[in-house]
Amino acid sequence: MAVNLHIPPQSEILPVAGIEIGTAQGGIRKAGRKDITVFRLAEGTSVAGVFTANRFRAAPVQVSERHLAAGKGIRALVINTGNANAGTGEPGLRAAEETCQALATQLGIAPEQVLPFSTGVILEPLPVDRLVAALPAAIENLAPGHWFDAAHGIMTTDTQPKIASRQLALGGHTITITGISKGAGMIRPNMATMLGFLATDAGIEPALLREMTRLIADRSFNRITVDGDTSTNDSFIIMASGRSGAQIESADDPRYGTLFEALAESALELAQKIVRDAEGATKFITVRVEEAGSTEEALKVAYAVAHSPLVKTAFYASDPNLGRILCAVGYAGIADLDVSRCRMWLGDTLVSSEGGRHPDYTEEDGQRIMKAAEITVRIGLGRGEHRETVYTCDFSHDYVSINADYRS
Repeated sequence: MAVNLHIPPQSEILPVAGIEIGTAQGGIRKAGRKDITVFRLAEGTSVAGVFTANRFRAAPVQVSERHLAAGKGIRALVINTGNANAGTGEPGLRAAEETCQALATQLGIAPEQVLPFSTGVILEPLPVDRLVAALPAAIENLAPGHWFDAAHGIMTTDTQPKIASRQLALGGHTITITGISKGAGMIRPNMATMLGFLATDAGIEPALLREMTRLIADRSFNRITVDGDTSTNDSFIIMASGRSGAQIESADDPRYGTLFEALAESALELAQKIVRDAEGATKFITVRVEEAGSTEEALKVAYAVAHSPLVKTAFYASDPNLGRILCAVGYAGIADLDVSRCRMWLGDTLVSSEGGRHPDYTEEDGQRIMKAAEITVRIGLGRGEHRETVYTCDFSHDYVSINADYRS
C-alpha cells in the first residue's frame, strides 16, 4: 500500500501545449491492459535526458542516447511496459530501432527523431511485432489531456499512478509543468528502475536544458533508493515545447532560477512518489546528513543508512533498534570519522551524542516515532557544512513476495 501518495484529480492535471499523448493495448506481456504510450511533440520542442549508469544498459537506452546525440530534434517518444528489452544483445537493438522506424513512418518524421523506452522483465526478447501493431491505435488516441492514462500505461509493479502538475507565473507568461513517473522496485540512484517524463510549455535552449536535466536528476531521482539495485532501463526526460511564449536562453536570464526550481520541485515530487509506492513499503523515510566534510561524505553516510536491510526491517517492525543506524554510519567509509562528534535525531528527538546514547532519550520516544508512516532520521557528523538528503522506505514481507512472484 502506498504511503501518503497524493493522486491529483483530473481537473488538476494540466495539459502542456505542444505535447500530445496516446495509449493503446499491445499485449506485450499481459492481455487487456494499456501497455503502449506515445508522446507526440510539437516541432521545435527541446528534449534532454539522463539515463542509467548500469553497464548492461537496455537497448532502448542506447538508442535514445544515440538519437538525442544526433541533434535532429526529437518529435516523439514511445514507451512499452511488460518487457525491458534489456540483456537482449543485437536483436534488442534492432527491435528498438524497428519501433522507432515504425512510429516515424506513421508520424511523417525521421527515425532519429523518436526516443524508445521499455520497462519490465529483463533478458527476454521484445515482441516488437505486437508493439508495432498497437502504434496506430495509440496515434489515433493522441490528445493533450491524456497524462492520467499515460501514468497508468507506464506502470509495472506500481500500485498507484505518479503524476505532478503545476503552473507558475514567469515574466508575464503562465507556465505549465506536468510530469509522470513509474517505479517501485530495483530503485537506487544512477538512476533507478524508473521512467520519468516531465514537460513544460516554457522554451529552453537545448544545451541549457541538457545541463538543467542533469542537475535536476541529481536533486530528485538520484536521491531515492528502495533496495539499492540500479536498473538497466532508467530514463528521465524533460521536454520544453516553448508554446507559452517564454524563452530561456541562458542561466543568466533572471527568470531561469524560478523555472529551474519549479521543474526541480516537480521532479522531486515524482521521485518521492516512487519511494512512497515502493514494493511492499509501509513507511516513507527521510535520511538527512548534516555537518559533513563534503557532499560525497554526506551521501556515503545517507546511503549506508538507507540501504541497510537491518535498518529497513527495524523501521518496518517499528522497533527502535537504533544502534543499527549508528552501525551503518560507522561503516559508511569515512576512515577518520570522529564518532564523539556525531549526533543522531529520530524525528525531533536527540538519540545519540558524544559517541553514545543521549541521556534524555527513552525507548518510549523511539517507539512512538517509529510507529509513524513518515519518519526523518537526521545525522550530524561534526565535520563541516555540507548536507544531503536521501529518501527511502522500509522492507516488509511483501517486498520479498512481490519480487519472488514478479515473473509469474
